[in-house]
Amino acid sequence: MTEMQKTDSYNNDSIKSLKGAERVRFSPASILGSDGLEGCSHTLVEILANSIDEAREGFGDVIEVTRYKDKSIRVKDHGRGCPLDFNEKEGRFNWELVYCELYAGGKYENNTNPGNYEYSLGLNGLGCCATQYSSEFMDVEVLRGGFRYTLHFEKGENIGGLKKEPYSGNETGTDQRWLPDLEVFNDINIPLEFYISLLKRQAVVNSGVTFKLFDEESGENFTFFYENGVVDYIKETVGEKGFTPVVNYTTETRGRDRADAPEYKLKIEFAFCFSNTVSLLEYYHNSSFLENGGAPDKAVRTAFVFEIDKYIRSINKYTKNEQKITFQDIQDCLLCVTNTASTKTSYQHQTKKAITNPFIAQAMTDFIKRSLEVYFIENKQYADLIVNQILINKRSRESAERERINTKKQLTGGTDIATRVKKFVDCDSKDVTRRELYIVEGDSALGSVKLGRDSEFQAVMPLRGKILNCLKWSVDRVFSDQIIMDLIRVLGCGIEIETKKSKKASLFDLNALRWNKIIICTDADFDGYQIRTLVLTMFYRLCPTLIKEGKVFIAESPLFEIVSGGKSYFAFDEQEKSKILANISGKYTILRSKGLGENEPEMMWETTMNPLTRRLIKVMPEDAERAAYYFDVLLGNNDQARKDYIEEFGHLYMDDLDIV
Repeated sequence: MTEMQKTDSYNNDSIKSLKGAERVRFSPASILGSDGLEGCSHTLVEILANSIDEAREGFGDVIEVTRYKDKSIRVKDHGRGCPLDFNEKEGRFNWELVYCELYAGGKYENNTNPGNYEYSLGLNGLGCCATQYSSEFMDVEVLRGGFRYTLHFEKGENIGGLKKEPYSGNETGTDQRWLPDLEVFNDINIPLEFYISLLKRQAVVNSGVTFKLFDEESGENFTFFYENGVVDYIKETVGEKGFTPVVNYTTETRGRDRADAPEYKLKIEFAFCFSNTVSLLEYYHNSSFLENGGAPDKAVRTAFVFEIDKYIRSINKYTKNEQKITFQDIQDCLLCVTNTASTKTSYQHQTKKAITNPFIAQAMTDFIKRSLEVYFIENKQYADLIVNQILINKRSRESAERERINTKKQLTGGTDIATRVKKFVDCDSKDVTRRELYIVEGDSALGSVKLGRDSEFQAVMPLRGKILNCLKWSVDRVFSDQIIMDLIRVLGCGIEIETKKSKKASLFDLNALRWNKIIICTDADFDGYQIRTLVLTMFYRLCPTLIKEGKVFIAESPLFEIVSGGKSYFAFDEQEKSKILANISGKYTILRSKGLGENEPEMMWETTMNPLTRRLIKVMPEDAERAAYYFDVLLGNNDQARKDYIEEFGHLYMDDLDIV
């Protein structure tokens, strides 16, 4: 269809409103966070939240969860049972509102109508409906008011309506089983570890509530229960490794997020201790684990730094001109868990990984400050131990940072690397997307490659002799090798390996790489192959990301030059040589490939450096992984593996031996 033939298909009929299950199934990420395993897992969080809210209100202190082999999930509680009958006020059945209507629920008035889900985890009225809409099937059973109610859904549609029958037992509660739909999520295999982590965390912040998990796949049963909540959790985590006891502070207050906003209630609990071997920092709000923190994280960081810095100054523990502590210095030895609840909560989104209430942030900051101030006054012996450890952390961090900066300077060099690295020849272009680095062997190759290159975008780094085998020698020995250090400086991106003295992993920065292509260019002989292997070994050990990102190449150089009628033809292997000879009718001369240093610049450009005619082999990640075994066996310190390899395959190489 030509441009003139196109019709305007965007009109009034183009606007569509999603209805029913489409509202979730079309874009589950907008409600559940993603269309992958994270979103699928969040359906469990949503359904569990309602059972937890019942338990927090004092109805049912046991919640049972089952992980089935078919990937379906079951949550059963012993609360009052979800109301499903006809709702006179709304003019609809409650089961429709709960399972088929987004933004419908019984918790919207928990601030203006206290006493009914005052501090609620399930708040937005989305969870049951979003889960039902995104499931292949969902079965619901409710025991309430002397009746048994059952519902069955398939792919967001109710099948058979609400069934209601008399029930003479004493049990009440809500029992829900659902299978996340693979048409909605690209993965529904929620790992057992997620169930365990989720239920354990809920047990931590819901003291007195028992969470039971049965995994049908393994046949295992798990029980999670913390009588004293966060205090018991911190004690369990720190064990005997703390140098201060666990302390706990609680308060209740009221406030508003801005002057014209309604006032709401807030409960604050935080517990902490210090250890020089274990650390922990977790935030919970209305029972939800705040992975990203938000207001509580801001409060903890601000308050702890402020009060500890104030105490250090009061006892004159800073040296002259010493900078103040950071929260990282504190966090390295702190175990702290906050557990808050409010009648109004602003979450970043439905997945509830952070809260943003300004009042909560300020109230928590003030309360933690006051509590720490009293703690330091009443517990001077522990306060001094805490300060001493934090100052040790601080000075160690600063020392490591100085070493890191010095090491980075050593590894990456500066902008004047052309003068810092002996015989390195830079190119003119500063555009990293064009720049190419040729790694060649020796001064002779440097000369021909330097003259044959395009100096606008091609640079040359000669290796002065064979570099160390980076798998055979210790890291410190590798870094003492001048050839390797010069090459690392020229690359500019640093390295990805740790030493005993300092963590150098953080020194690698792919964005600092000065080259678009790194091309290993060696002679096509045994010495050249060995040098090529040693250079690849260096990349494999010191900066494997360059291989993974497709930055490392091998330049193929021709094995034969065939001259006929004053014209040269280049063959890279025997097969190509045979094809060329078959097309030549006159006399010809076959010249075996010479070393790079003996090639004319014009030949170097045409065969090895011209982007239009050269042949480059990209070193792929799978090549590196496959080569890793051979690097280790043939070049590493695994002597036994090398002996075994020679015993098994050595006979294949007998013809290559130099036997006098």
